[in-house]
Amino acid sequence: MAEKITGKGVIHGIATGKIMLAGQNLDGYLVNYKPLDATTEKEKAQKAIETVAENLQKNIETFQGKEEMAAQAAIMEAHRMMVQDPALGEAIVSMVEEVGSAPHAVLKAAEAQAKVFEQMEDEYFAARAVDLRDVGKRIAKCILGVKEPEIGEGKVILCGHEIEPSVIAGLPTDKIAGVILGAGSTTAHAVIIAKARALPTIVGVGDAISQIADGDDVIIDGEQGDILIRPTETDRASYNEKIKQQEELKAHYATLKDLPTVTTDGIRVELMANIGSHMDVDNAKSYGCEGVGLFRSEFVFMGREDIPNEEEQFKAYKEAVEKCEGNLCVIRTMDIGGDKPLPYLNIPPEENPFLGYRAVRISLKRKDLFLPQLKAILRAGVYGKAAIMVPMVINVAEFKKVKEYIEEAKMELAHEGKKYSDNVQVGIMVETPAAAVMTPVLAKYVDFFSIGTNDLVQYTLAVDRGNSSIAYLYNHFNPAVLTLIQRTITSARENGIWAGMCGEMASDPYAAVLLLGMGISELSMSAPSIPRVKEKIRSISSIKAKEILADVMKMEDGDEVKAYLHKVL
Repeated sequence: MAEKITGKGVIHGIATGKIMLAGQNLDGYLVNYKPLDATTEKEKAQKAIETVAENLQKNIETFQGKEEMAAQAAIMEAHRMMVQDPALGEAIVSMVEEVGSAPHAVLKAAEAQAKVFEQMEDEYFAARAVDLRDVGKRIAKCILGVKEPEIGEGKVILCGHEIEPSVIAGLPTDKIAGVILGAGSTTAHAVIIAKARALPTIVGVGDAISQIADGDDVIIDGEQGDILIRPTETDRASYNEKIKQQEELKAHYATLKDLPTVTTDGIRVELMANIGSHMDVDNAKSYGCEGVGLFRSEFVFMGREDIPNEEEQFKAYKEAVEKCEGNLCVIRTMDIGGDKPLPYLNIPPEENPFLGYRAVRISLKRKDLFLPQLKAILRAGVYGKAAIMVPMVINVAEFKKVKEYIEEAKMELAHEGKKYSDNVQVGIMVETPAAAVMTPVLAKYVDFFSIGTNDLVQYTLAVDRGNSSIAYLYNHFNPAVLTLIQRTITSARENGIWAGMCGEMASDPYAAVLLLGMGISELSMSAPSIPRVKEKIRSISSIKAKEILADVMKMEDGDEVKAYLHKVL
């Protein structure tokens, strides 16, 4: 009988294959390593850094030529910048003096930087610790002469407590069936790459991962989070039927790519993509996105030692706008600070970073940061249809100040003789209860609302979304949350502006029905979610959606809402 363990399914799908344990242990190599004098060890480390950077650049160039590899290219570029980060190089040189061995020094320096990231409250930045360890291990392997594992016949399921993103990115797509992670992060770069490749993935297995051995046959269910170790023929037969249905569904979704997102009675909703880089746009278009509803501009600021200047930002935004081919590209101004510090901003640690000095609060105090970004977005607008979205706005005064800065940016551009678009919409993310409550007033000043449910849910319910012990309370169907969302959409419609959503709730097909009933104009999500949401919207009438919404808004509990939606949909 098969042994069964369970984690958290984060990327749907059934996968079968033999386990390949990833995250190669270097202990044996390190024990046998014989260091030379300090000067030679420093030279070895420097040479390895150059070699790894060159290899990463080759990978990037290979990936950039293929649309489906856009996410991998972006992540490899981030790794290349980490490898060539002068701060890491200096830390390695200093550590060689201390420990005398180049590979040991590399691993210790990378680990020290990783621990800094790990202590950050923001899940995304904490997950970057894995990338730093990956980079350190790559450089150490180069010094030690360790080669990456090779896959034989058949597909493998990669398994490890943490898997270096480079392992997944460096293996051919047709050789990996799925991914199992002991760690619980859904924002790890390994998961981001797996999502781009549509690989069934389970995280948060914890210590139970030790029950899985290299070479074990397994079946994983990326929806339920189930892992069957050494399955029987009976197990295989039952899952083979599910795999067949999965392939049929995949083929069916492919037929939806170019179809409009229209209800049975002709109401249209735009489905957009959330991206972190201009390189993500091509991949999103392969799923049928109609533009970009959220370009996280903070990615342009990350992985570097200084503030990106106007020209560097302009190039990144321009490429994304151009790739949207006339469809809207909504660029969120830098959402950083507090729990997502950048070393060069010198923001002191805070007790409550989610409630602290972040996002628009930094932008309005740091004109040296904000004006170049606004100028870059306005210039990018010449090459397509761009919009500016401001995060964490809680009152009208903040937005009025933003508009003043935009006018100042336009005056500077005109004075400098640079072309810019005078037709760039300016809106806000509605992600605080304050903003949601004040939407009837804010709607008189903005061009659009985009509801950021990730923060709106946690602020409304006073539930830290990164705290696993209270995760059961985090529910976007909670009536308090639904009431604020409905208020926002109604305020937009009554004032003649559009309302969209760019939080995780937008990728939930059941939620899409409620949002349709409320009158939402646009939904933005991770690209692989687009076909499921499109199918749900195309299968229902707006009248039916309003009837379901009316029933839901009488309910008193989020779990009751969820159960009802599962029943009727």
